[in-house]
Order: sequence, then C-alpha cells, then structure tokens
Amino acid sequence: MKVFAGPDGAAKLGPHRSVGKMTSPLLIVGYACEKADSCIDRMNRITGKMKDETLIEMQSTSESPSGEDTDLSLNSVAIRGSRLPGHSESEHGRDGVPETVPLVSGLTGSNNGGGSNDQDVFFRDGKRRIDFVLAYVDDKNDEKKQERRKEYETNLMKVGLELETEDKSESEDQKTYFLKIHAPWEVLATYADVLKIKVPFKLNDIPPPRDTPVGWLFTPFRLPEHVMNPKPDYFTSSFDKEKIDFFLINDKETIFPPSTRNRIVYYILSRCPYYKEDHTDKDKKGIKRLLNNGTYHSAFPLHDSRYWMESRNAKFESERYSLYKNWARFICFYKEQPVNLIRQYYGEKIGIYFAWLGFYTEMLFFAAVVGLLCFISGVVTYDDNVWSKEICDPEIGLNSTCTASWQSHMFDNVGTVFFAIFMGIWVTLFLEFWKRRQARLEYEWDLVDFEEEQQQLQLRPEYETKCTGRRLNRVTQEMEPYLSVTSKCARFCLSGATVIFWMALICACITGVIAYRLAVYAAFASIMKDSPTSKLQLVGSLITPQLATSVTASCINFVIIMILNFMYERVAIWITDMEIPKTHLEYENNLTMKMFLFQFVNYYSSCFYVAFFKGKFVGRPGDYNYMFGKLRNEECDPGGCLIELTTQLVIVMVGKQVWGNIQEALVPWLCNWWGSRKPRSPSDRSSYSRWEQDHDLQDFSQLGLFYEYLEMVIQFGFITLFVASFPLAPLLALCNNILEVRVDAWKLTTQFRRPVAAKARSIGAWLEILNGVAVLSVITNAFIVSFTSDMIPRLVYLYVYQPDKFSNMQGYINNSLSVFDISQLPLKHQPEAGENPTWFNSSVITTCRYRDYRYPSGHEKEYSHTMQFWHILAAKLAFIIIMEHVVFGVKVFVAWLIPDVPSEVKARIKRERYLVQEYLHNYEVEKLKVQLRQANGYQTAEQTNLTCTIPETPEVLPGCL
Repeated sequence: MKVFAGPDGAAKLGPHRSVGKMTSPLLIVGYACEKADSCIDRMNRITGKMKDETLIEMQSTSESPSGEDTDLSLNSVAIRGSRLPGHSESEHGRDGVPETVPLVSGLTGSNNGGGSNDQDVFFRDGKRRIDFVLAYVDDKNDEKKQERRKEYETNLMKVGLELETEDKSESEDQKTYFLKIHAPWEVLATYADVLKIKVPFKLNDIPPPRDTPVGWLFTPFRLPEHVMNPKPDYFTSSFDKEKIDFFLINDKETIFPPSTRNRIVYYILSRCPYYKEDHTDKDKKGIKRLLNNGTYHSAFPLHDSRYWMESRNAKFESERYSLYKNWARFICFYKEQPVNLIRQYYGEKIGIYFAWLGFYTEMLFFAAVVGLLCFISGVVTYDDNVWSKEICDPEIGLNSTCTASWQSHMFDNVGTVFFAIFMGIWVTLFLEFWKRRQARLEYEWDLVDFEEEQQQLQLRPEYETKCTGRRLNRVTQEMEPYLSVTSKCARFCLSGATVIFWMALICACITGVIAYRLAVYAAFASIMKDSPTSKLQLVGSLITPQLATSVTASCINFVIIMILNFMYERVAIWITDMEIPKTHLEYENNLTMKMFLFQFVNYYSSCFYVAFFKGKFVGRPGDYNYMFGKLRNEECDPGGCLIELTTQLVIVMVGKQVWGNIQEALVPWLCNWWGSRKPRSPSDRSSYSRWEQDHDLQDFSQLGLFYEYLEMVIQFGFITLFVASFPLAPLLALCNNILEVRVDAWKLTTQFRRPVAAKARSIGAWLEILNGVAVLSVITNAFIVSFTSDMIPRLVYLYVYQPDKFSNMQGYINNSLSVFDISQLPLKHQPEAGENPTWFNSSVITTCRYRDYRYPSGHEKEYSHTMQFWHILAAKLAFIIIMEHVVFGVKVFVAWLIPDVPSEVKARIKRERYLVQEYLHNYEVEKLKVQLRQANGYQTAEQTNLTCTIPETPEVLPGCL
C-alpha cells in the first residue's frame, strides 16, 4: 500500500484510492523537499546530526523495500486517523496542507537460536523483545477468569501490544502459562509522547567539572568509567512523535531502554479494561485487580541476563551481571555505587534510594569520627572522675552503684555537650548537601519538570475509576476526574482519627507493660526469695526479680508490637486507599506519613520513657508517688537514667540492625531455595527459560522500597534524637549501612524479580520527615543533657556551691544527697513482719541518704526542695534555651549559606532550555518554509513520487491513555 501526497491535500492509495487527509498520524509528520537527500540534509543541519545518524529515510517508489504496492513490513510507519483524547485536529496537521510521511528504519534483532540462552528475552522470532510477562494457571472450572483473560488480552492487542503465549506443557510444573508481551515502536512512540519521556537531541557541550587536586586519593574507591556512566551525557527534550527527526535516534529499538519500555507497558496494563465494549461496569480495569482476583498470578518484566554470567552475545545487555559484579558483592563494600547504572536498570525511584543511602553513609563517617573522639575522651579521663571515686568510697556506702558510675562517665562527660551541638549542625549539613546532590540527580536523570508531569499525566487508575464526578481543568481545558471537597474532608477526618486511635493504642500498651513491671516485681521478689533457683551455681545469683520482670515484660512488649505492626500495616493501606489519592506520588506520601507516625511511637516510646519520664516523678522516702494509686512509680538504676538510656539504645539499635540484615538476606534466599529445591536434570536446566527463572524469584512488592526507607529513617532517629546519651551510635550506624548497601543490592539483583521502573524526582515525604526529626533532635538532646545527664548539676556545684572555691568536684556526691529520718517511715513502707534488714535497725542506723536536694528532718522546711534545686532547675532551662537558639541559629545560617541547587546545575538547566527553544524554533521555521513552497505549488515530479509504506495500526483505546 503506497501513499501519495496529492495536490488537494489528500493522501492517495495508489493512483485511484483516497484515504482522506492525513491530519493525525500516530508517529511523525514529514514534509516534501525538492529532493529527498536535500530534505534530510536540511533537517540534519537543524538537529546537528550526521546523515547516517538520522532515523528518517525518504524513499521513492523505486526504493520501496519489496517493490509491492501492498507492502506492510515492520519497516514502515503507522498512520492513524484517530487522535489522543484532548488533542485537536490542528495539533496534528495544517488545514489544506498535504503531508507525506517519511519512513522509519527497520527493527533490529538477531537470530542466535533458541533454548535457554540470551534469546530468552525475545519472542520466538528472535527479534521482538519481551517487555513484560504475565503468568497464570488455567482453571478449566473457572469460566470467569477465562473470560477476563480473553477480554483483557483482546483489549491489549487493540492497544497495539503484541502477545505470545508459552503453553503449560513447556513450563517446569506443567501447569503455568506464560504470556509474553512486546511493545512495538508505534506503541512506544505514542505513549512516550503521552508520558513526556525525555529523549536526547544534542550531545552535552558543557565541559565536565575538573577533578579536585587530591582526587587521585580516591582512585581505589572508584569504579570503571563505563560502569559509572554507561551512556554519554546528552541534552534532552520531551519526546514528540510528530518531530521524531528532531531527536538523536540511531536505532529505534535502543532509544528507549528496557526500564522505560517496561514502564510504558505497565502503564498500559494498569489502565486497560477487561470488560466488553457494551459492559456497564467500567470499574473492571487494570492488571492490579486481575492479580488480586487470581486471574493472573504474577506480572513482571524480565531481567536482561543471569546475574552470575554475562550474555554471550555482545549485542545484548548484561546490566544485571555488571551490577552484581561491581555493586552487589560484599567485596565491593569500599567502592562507590554505580547510581547511573542502577537508575538505567531499575528506574529513577530505586536509583534515588541507593543514591540517598550512599550519601547518608558517607556523611555518617564524619559523625562517627567525632563521636568516637568524644568516647575516647571519656575513656582517657576515666581516672580523673572524682565523683565516681567518691561513690566507690566505703565511707559513703554507695558501693552498689560504683560500677554503673564508672560506666556512665564514658558517655556522660563534657564531650557529650559538644557532641550534641555538633550533631545538631551535622544534621543540617547532611540535609542541605543532600538537597544539592538531589538537584544534580534531578537534572542528570531528566527529572527537573517531572513533578508537573506526575500531577497531570500519571493519575492513579483507582482515582480515575472511583471518582465519578468530572470538572474542567483550568490548565489543560479538559474534563478530568474530580473528588468533591465534602468527600475529601470526610475521608481525611476518618483517616486522621484512625491514625490517632492506633497511636493511642500503642501508648496504652506501653503503659500496660510499665504497670506490669511495677506490679509483678514485688510478686517475683516474694516468690523467688526462697526459690531453688537461687541455690544454683554460677547462674543462681543472676536470676533475680529484676531479671525475671525485665524478660517477661520484654517478651510481652515484643508480642504486642508484632501484632500491632501486622494489623496496622493493613489498616494504613486501607485508609490510604479510602482517601483515593490522585497520583502515585500523593498515595506514597500519604502512606509514608501514616506508617512513620505509627512506627515513631512504636520504636521510640520506650526510649522517650527512659529519657524523660522514668525516675522523674518518684517522690521521696515516706511520700512516694503511685501509678493508679497502687503501683509505685519506677526508679532509674543506681547509676542514673543516662546509662540505662544508653543500654536501651545499644540493645535496640544493634539488635534491630543485626536482625534486620539477617532477615533481609535470609528470608528471600530461603523462599527461593524452597521454591527451587526440586533437583533438575541437565536437560531440564537447558530448557529452564528466562521467564521461568524470574517467575521463581521473589516479587518486589509495592511496599518493598518503603520498608527500606523506614528502616534507615528509624536509624536516623536513633543517632540524632538520643545521640547525647550514646556518642558511638553514628559509628554503629556506619558499620551497619556499609553492610546494608550491599545486602540490599545483593537481594535486589539476585533474589527478586525485576521491579517495574518508576520515576521519582526525590525521596518524597521522607525528606520532610528527616527535617522534622532533625528539628526534634535539637530539643531532645538539649533535654537529655539537662534532665537525664548529671552535667548541669555538676557544673552548678563546680561554679557556685564548691565550698573550697577550687576547680574540682570533691564533695559533689555528698552535696547531691539528702537525709531522711528512718523513724518517720510510714508503716506501709516498712519491711514485712519477720524481716529485719540492717538498714532498718534504729539502734544502729537512724538516717538514710537519697538523691535529691531537700531540707533534712527537723528543718522548718522539712523535706521541701532547697534553693540549690531551684538554681539547678533554672540552669537546666537556661541551657535548653541557649543550646536550642545557638543550634537553630547555626542551622538557619548554614541553610541560607548553602543553596539547594548548585550554580553549575542551574547553568546546565538554562543551557538545555535555551537549546530546546532554539532548535525547535529552527525546526519549525524550516518546516514552515517547506510547507510554503508546497502550498505555492513548487513541487517537482520527484517530490510527488515520494512514498512510504504504512502498516495497519491497531486501535488505541481512550481508556488506556
């Protein structure tokens, strides 16, 4: 079928048949020139390409590939009369102007045989690439599923996708069918235009930044250039199928990488309906619903190769193998990450997570060094600890707290204050430098204008389906789905109430655990007093009421946390779905905030309790405070609450991180091992196809990346919110993250199916969460130094109450202890009948000492707080105010000093926008000149005979756009 441009602006089929004006072609709009070669040369001058680089080929009648009028080869360009929704006719053609469509070069591919080899990523013809795979088990008794699959696959073919089915007899289990999907060029071009995918149009001519003078020092940590930057740097512009010769397209099969291809196909799959045209239920659409109702069991794109070996054919990609070799192995722990290759293979969303994780780990190095120096200073001044020596003095009688006091000094010293202030500034530097790094990635990965595209083009299919209302978009002037304000408010209120209820439920559970500890301690003490376990050798002395209480309370707390986690995850997803977010980005941000608020209370509540509540409302001997009127409030260990907070932080951080890494690596490996435990004969291995290999791997769920972020943000909270109590926290986090990067890379590369590529210009709501944690960390550390640590009372004693006016701490312990008359002890607080402890013998001991600043018995203000208590309280509040203002002032100054976007990136963005405008202007001017010549009748006979072959293009369903 040959198309001629007639003088009346109509496209003619041969010399006799007309198909009307070609005003809305699917791919490109060509134009006539005096000669075909001169036309190509002119457009090459506009785009700056060499003649052999262009994709467009103008052919005369004699140059037709087959010489037949009915040639429908894949080397031709499809032209459609239908338009995308919202596109007017004027957008695709000019009234009364004939349009000649140039040819597009043919498909590329290789035939290297079949079997389980590199060709497994192609259809049986060895040319069409497999972009997506759907797997299902055919249930002959379930006609509904068969009907859904039939309609769905029919609609997919109407959209233009090409399908090929592998029969169950070819699968290993003899049950599973595999539906392979290929997106031809016409479909890719259409949806690349719809999704505004960026395509290169000119090589980047801005010189790269110079290496630093000491850059050679980092050579051992660098990867080869072809791994770090697998593709040259180009200026890019949003793809336009009507200006295809504007772009640098050497091969249309490689212009869109596999990650972009599977993203386009998934976009279609998630919107394509599985109902008949006359069906009234328009809600039946999308691959997600088909997976949920069991019509299909899995849907995934293929890995490009095996991870342990490179493709034998150099023409085929081996990006998975390259990632495993240079990134996923632990022996590469000291190497930089190939973030560009990660982005190219997995998409921007996963790429930016690993970029953030690597940057966070690099910044942890500086915090870890400073924290280690502070800890070393505490160890070095170990022998100069005067107050610990006084505690260990037998005359004072505090020998039971001697060891705890020495241990506390390693973390509770002058360096603690310095480190708390340093971490407040470090957090600001980390966030500001990350914003710069993120801005650079946004430009390099063509995400600068992605936010607007996200809002306008990537509506969630669920939003489009559930929002029955329609209203006019003031920007696009098109009707779009709409959720009323009343409905939004009702859903938001219900969602907020649900989150608050679950957070309150966690607090109630923690309060219950505290009450349990207080209630059973006395019971365990009474039971274990004469227990046979106390007579056991070696371990008998370790089995105490405190240990029994802590172990049972921890087990109960663990069970409660796990149950609430399991339940809340589903509740959070349910209420987020109920809100009907408009875009994928909005959905993820809403879910992130709900899950983090819950996990924040879940993970940090125990640390907040120890740091700010435990031991603060105990009362005094003879007048203790009680919870619920019966349970005496819990006191800190004799060594103080700081060492207890440190211990809790170490246990939670180390235990959570070690268990998390083991779980992340072991669980998917065990699942894959269990699924593939059946031994295979050599013949079975040779027929073990690529889609079966990937099908047997674990699915990377929608929340897979969410839990990775959550784990790191929770860790970030531990090293910032409570770092004043444990300066070694950044060092532990650094060691964990070095392992975490490789564990995440290993499991993603070897144990999981290839995720669907997704775009993301930032880490989303996590950045706002990190900012909130950073602000809160300044407040919490100021309160820890003031109220949990003994730093302020010691300084007040040193500069105000030291009797000899010497710069030492002698007499501090004696000054910090108050006196109580034992004879005034109420009857309910006295030992039980039959017990006569030595401290309750009034003939020998008449008074006891306790930590507080109160007047002694017999004073006119008996047992009320002394003036020193109020001086110390004023000093604590003053320290909090001063520290917060200083740190916040420095944070604001640093944030102002460091711009979020580097000047180099701003220059590149301006340069690219300028080039896009300039090149498009030249392109349109040249095109207009040609059309004017054509309208004025300056066509030669040679131009009139220019032809192209046009294949029949499948229907594009409006519901899929």
